[in-house]
Amino acid sequence: MNLDATTDAEGIISEDDEIDYSIEPEFYDPEIDEKDEAWIHKRRGGRTSDAVLSCPACFTTLCLDCQRHEKYLTQYRAMFVVNCWIKTDQAAREQKQNSVRCTDNTRCNDTKTVGGRDAVPRSVCCLLCSTEVGVFDEDEVYHFFNVLPSEA
Repeated sequence: MNLDATTDAEGIISEDDEIDYSIEPEFYDPEIDEKDEAWIHKRRGGRTSDAVLSCPACFTTLCLDCQRHEKYLTQYRAMFVVNCWIKTDQAAREQKQNSVRCTDNTRCNDTKTVGGRDAVPRSVCCLLCSTEVGVFDEDEVYHFFNVLPSEA
């Protein structure tokens, strides 16, 4: 035990007295922000983004290049994502069994058919913690609604 260190009333040594602030830590990089900014500009290819999206449960980065929805300000869409996987075994929303009326008073099916299959959006989940963060539609566009946006 270091007897030269300052102690409090209970006899606990202050950690501030044990740290030598004159030596710069090895893990500190004063230029890291500039390096990160250059890396993200290279990844985006010069495009701008409305936000960087992260998982709300584990804070993993999900998207670097996205566009905010015009009407619903907490929703985003993107074509290129990272750390996401698409649930192919189940639909994001259950298909409604109810049919709707068409203009010629006949019954029509509520879902669209693309290439002989029903066009149902699929759930998109975080790759690390499996939290559902959005849907993947038939046009191969990701729609995020359960994410944490940060400034791009």
